[in-house]
Amino acid sequence: MQSVNIITLGCSKNLVDSEHLARQLQAVGYKLVLDSEKFTDVVILNTCGFIHDAKEESIEAILNAVQAKNAGKIKKLYVMGCLSQRYADELRAEIPEVDSFFGARGIDDILQELQVEKKGEILHERLISTPKHLAYLKLAEGCNRTCAFCAIPSIRGKYVSESIETLVNEAKFLVSNGAKELSLIAQDLSFYGYDLYKKNALADLVAELQDINGLEWIRLHYLYPNSFPKEILDSMNQLSKICHYIDIPFQHASDKVLTKMRRYFSEKETFTLMEELKTKVPDIAIRTSLIVGHPGETDKEFQKLVDFVRQAEFDRLGVFTYSHEEGTYAGENYKDSIPEKVKNERQEIIMNLQQEISLKKNKEKVGKIFKVLIDRKESEGYVGRTQYDAFEVDNEVFIETEKLKVGDFYDVKITNADTYDLIGEVINN
Repeated sequence: MQSVNIITLGCSKNLVDSEHLARQLQAVGYKLVLDSEKFTDVVILNTCGFIHDAKEESIEAILNAVQAKNAGKIKKLYVMGCLSQRYADELRAEIPEVDSFFGARGIDDILQELQVEKKGEILHERLISTPKHLAYLKLAEGCNRTCAFCAIPSIRGKYVSESIETLVNEAKFLVSNGAKELSLIAQDLSFYGYDLYKKNALADLVAELQDINGLEWIRLHYLYPNSFPKEILDSMNQLSKICHYIDIPFQHASDKVLTKMRRYFSEKETFTLMEELKTKVPDIAIRTSLIVGHPGETDKEFQKLVDFVRQAEFDRLGVFTYSHEEGTYAGENYKDSIPEKVKNERQEIIMNLQQEISLKKNKEKVGKIFKVLIDRKESEGYVGRTQYDAFEVDNEVFIETEKLKVGDFYDVKITNADTYDLIGEVINN
C-alpha cells in the first residue's frame, strides 16, 4: 500500500481530526506518517483558516507541497480543513495542482476519494501524534456563539456534542495506549452537552473520566465565561484527577467593547466570575486570551483592560491584535479604524505587564514542591510541567539530571524561576 503523510496546521482540534483520519487509513494498510517535514506518495494537508497569519501559513504549506509534487516527490495531494472550507472555489482556481479540496468535516469524503470504507468499530481509535503520555479529547464540533470577530461558526457549523459514552470509550483507548493526561477541548466547553442532554454535561463527563485506571490528569480548555458551568469548580475540589487549571477567553473587560464583540457578558460579570474562580479553587491557574484594537476600543476602554489584567493577575495570558475577517459580523458591520501601530503598542503594553505578573508568580513557587509530568529529554536534562501548565503553550520545568523517564511523574522542588519557566530538582528519585 502507499504511504500517506497527514500534515496538520492550526489548533489541537484539527490535530484530533487528523489522528482519526490516520487510524482509518492505517486500518486498511496504508503506511502512515505524521510529520510536517516529509513527503510521501499521498500528502493530506489539514489547514487552518481562522485568522490572517494562519491562512498565510496554510497557503505556504500548500505551495511547498505543490512544488514537491511537481518534482515527483508526491503522487497525490489533498487539502482539507478550515482554509479549504472557506475558500474552496478560489483555491481550486489558483492552485489546480492540488488533486482535491475537502471541507472542515471532510474525513468521510477523503476516505471515499481513497476508496477506503469507513470502519465503524474503530471510530473511537486514533493514531496519536503527540507524545504518547498525553492526548487531546475533542468533546464537540462547531460553535453556536455569535462573537463579532470570529469566523468559526461559519466554517465549522453549529455545535454538535459527542456523547459521554463515545468520549469515555475514546478516552479508554487513549489511556490504554499510554496517555496519562487528557486535555478536553472544543470550541466552547461551556456549551458541552446542551444539544444532547439539555444541560451542560461537562461535570458528568469528567466524573466518568475520573474512574479510568491509568489516567492521571484531566485538563480543561476553552470554557467561555458566558454560561460558565460553575459546578465544574466543585468537581475540581472533589475529583483528584482534574487539574486546577482553566482556559477561559475573556477577550476584554470593557462593557463598550464586550458589547461590540457580541460577547453577551458584562464587565461586572467578568470581575465576579474571576473572584468566584479564585475563591472556590484558591490554587487555580487561569489562562485567558485577549484582543486589543477591536472596533470600539478607545484609549479609555483599553485602560480598563490594562487595569483588569493588573487586578486579575492571570497565570497565563495571550494577546491578539484585531483584524477584520471575512464572514464575521465585525468584518461586515464595523470599520477597522485603529491603526496597526496602535494595536501593536497596546499588545506590547499588555504583554509587558503580564511578564511582570508571570515573574512574580513564578518566584513565589521557589522552594515549593510540585508533581511534575516529564514531557521530553534534552541534552542537559529533562523538561516537564506541573498541573498548572498545558502542553506546548504554558510554562515548563527544567530539571538537570540523567535519571528520569519521559511520561512519568516526579516530585520536584523548585530552585529557581524566570519569567516563563521554572528550574527544579527531583526529591523522590
